[in-house]
Amino acid sequence: MPVTRDSHPKLFRVMPRIATGLVLVLGAVALVYLGPPEDFPAFQVAFFLVAFLVGQRLTIQYHARGMGIAFNLTDIPLVIALFYLPPFWVLATKCFVAILFYGWRYLRTDVGLLKPLYNIGLTGVGTAVAVLLVQYLQLGAATDPETWLVLVLAVVLTGVVVTVFISLLLYFLSGWASVVKAWVGFALTLVGPVLGACVGVMFLVLLDASLWTGVLIGAVVVAFIYLARSYAALRRQRQVLRELNEFTQLVVDSVHTKRLIDAMLGRLRDILSAESATVWVPAVGRYPPIRLTSSLDDSGLTDLDPVPDSLQRAVMDSGEGVLLSPKNGTKAQREELEAAGLRGAMLVPLRSGDEVYGCLSVADRIGGEISHFVSVDLQLMETIAANVGIAVQNERLLDQLRYDAYHDPLTRLPSRRRSLAALQEALSITVPGEVVAVLMFDVDGLHEINDALGHEAGDTTLVEFARRLKAHAPAGSFIGRIDSDEFILQTRLSSTEEAVECARRLRADLSGPFEVGGVAVTLSAAVGVVTHPDFAADADELLKRADGATRQAKDAADGVRLYHSGLESESLRRIGLAADLRRALDRGELEVHFQPKVRLDRALSDGGAVVGAEALVRWPHPEFGLVAPEEFIPIAGSTGQLGQLTETVLDEALRRSAEWAGEDGPLPMAVNLSPRTLTDEGFPDKVAAMLERHGVPADRLTFEITEDDVVSGEPRLAPALDRLHEMGVRLSVDDFGTGYSSLAYLRRLPVQEIKIDIRFVQGMATDADDRAIVEAVLGLARHFAIGVVAEGIEAHQTVEQLRELDCEVGQGYYFSRPLPPDRFAAWLDTQGGGRGQTRLRVV
Repeated sequence: MPVTRDSHPKLFRVMPRIATGLVLVLGAVALVYLGPPEDFPAFQVAFFLVAFLVGQRLTIQYHARGMGIAFNLTDIPLVIALFYLPPFWVLATKCFVAILFYGWRYLRTDVGLLKPLYNIGLTGVGTAVAVLLVQYLQLGAATDPETWLVLVLAVVLTGVVVTVFISLLLYFLSGWASVVKAWVGFALTLVGPVLGACVGVMFLVLLDASLWTGVLIGAVVVAFIYLARSYAALRRQRQVLRELNEFTQLVVDSVHTKRLIDAMLGRLRDILSAESATVWVPAVGRYPPIRLTSSLDDSGLTDLDPVPDSLQRAVMDSGEGVLLSPKNGTKAQREELEAAGLRGAMLVPLRSGDEVYGCLSVADRIGGEISHFVSVDLQLMETIAANVGIAVQNERLLDQLRYDAYHDPLTRLPSRRRSLAALQEALSITVPGEVVAVLMFDVDGLHEINDALGHEAGDTTLVEFARRLKAHAPAGSFIGRIDSDEFILQTRLSSTEEAVECARRLRADLSGPFEVGGVAVTLSAAVGVVTHPDFAADADELLKRADGATRQAKDAADGVRLYHSGLESESLRRIGLAADLRRALDRGELEVHFQPKVRLDRALSDGGAVVGAEALVRWPHPEFGLVAPEEFIPIAGSTGQLGQLTETVLDEALRRSAEWAGEDGPLPMAVNLSPRTLTDEGFPDKVAAMLERHGVPADRLTFEITEDDVVSGEPRLAPALDRLHEMGVRLSVDDFGTGYSSLAYLRRLPVQEIKIDIRFVQGMATDADDRAIVEAVLGLARHFAIGVVAEGIEAHQTVEQLRELDCEVGQGYYFSRPLPPDRFAAWLDTQGGGRGQTRLRVV
């Protein structure tokens, strides 16, 4: 059974100490075996002490096949020392220099004691092999090629022996992979010792020819030392810059591929030769905490963090990087690190500007107990952390932008784009016995809330609606906001019938008042329902049909409407009418009909009974026949054609008013007006221009606006109404008694007339309540000195009752239906003997 790290863990832990002891003992045995000679060459020993020390400090580094390779220049003086010094003094001098060099490094850095001792032992063993080889093969003259070959062979053999002992140690520290790497590195660096040995042989030949050549050799050595140090510093800078550049590029590429942390931790661990690298970012706002570790033994990332939390929090609190090793950090920090089973660690903060939002850490340098992090590593890690901090923050900003692009900023629900994507994804998954149900909610009365309480109150209403929808939605539902006051809920249910029941239940759960700024606001919504695969094949079609069902739900008794094919035909008709209406307006195809207003205190056969007319627009469509105003006027409002439609009707009404003038002047004319038209600041000027063009006095024109529109739009309409009133134009409140029933506006606004709604007028003959309402309206009008028109009169009995209540003016089919201009002119001629008689009176 092979000896492995898992089978004999204790053996693998103590082997570095055993190997260190072995090389030290072998070096000591070699010194004893060689023994000191009788004479002591003091000058030569001193010279070679300096030469070995200088050569030891000069290191040449280069990269080959992705590996960092380094070797020093002690082989040059070693060749000369093997020729001139006795074997014992060669070994003793090398060992003494090794003790000085590695001992000083131990005192100044935190490399630990085991590593310098092992290096000293390796120096002794390697030098001993070279000395024994030279002693065995014997050297000839300095100019003898055989001497050169022996000296070069001794240097190469020294490298082989050193690599053997290094491989032994690496096997117990890191396994066979490190052993293979060590021998590959030796093969690649063999050129260095060979060149060093060759240079040493050349110096030897020069010295043998004349000792004065030592001066030239010294000058060359000094120049070489200077150049080598400069080259080494430049190489180090270039290496660091290259690593930083590669790391930065890796981070940038990883941000685009959403693998920033994976790539960053793995590369950081390689650069610093660490056994693990960890990033920790605490939870902030909607961002969850991040704690991921890349370890030498794990191919992926884990959430196991070897570095204690307290150390990471301390680094975040202080904002300063920390190097922890046997000789760095406070005693408490080292004890905490040792308790976690770590030999060393480096921790640096992650920053975004002046804010510290995370911690980056590495633990345990590869190489076992003889390897530790140093201050240069901390500086490099801080530079890397700066790049990582910017990249992580950029990734968060990109994530925020992506989130904002797919979410509504007010309710934080997915936007229309995200909702469509989620819906399409749901449609791609078929589950037997289930349908994908889409419920679209249109919040009622949002415009009124915005107008009455302000847009902030409207926003609060939407947020409350979203909260209730999320609270009552079935588990696993997707909820999104797709328009200003429209929300969708997508879920899976067993049938279309269950989807409709779910819509009714949700509508009831969502309804109810809540308080905004001390005012109770009632929440309600129309709900359209559509299911897949029953009624749609893709997300766009589902959403379109849900929208159509929602519009129809506004008129449904329970506020819920399931999509059916008839709704789509209605939508197509509406779209077609919108295009046809524009052509009809441009071509003058719309007609204006006129219905008379009549005094009720005398019969029509008596002169002067007609007191005016109301202009009513009609659209004879070539395909659909006569299209009702209730259908095409809202279309005109939603397509921006309402202004042109109003001007068309007004222009025709004023033209006919002037044409049908009597002795009292032009025929008084009433025109229905939308509140949207009154929000146009230029509308009063247009009215004034039309009145002047047709020669109609302003007091002969009356604008009729429904009571609901008057009250709900009062703040916005008041400026236009006041200007029209100053011009002399009259205002009539249409459908009085069916709206808000608030009488305050009768005093605030310039109202000269109210029209009793048709439902009360037609019902007063059979319903005492309707008669009471009509009587109350008449009494109210007399109190405010406002004229009254009773519309919808269809029976003589109604006329008699209105006369009993002293109602002066009426309008309805009893007198005449709305008539085209030529027929209305003929009807006028039949009343009182023609247009020139004194039958027209102003009420």
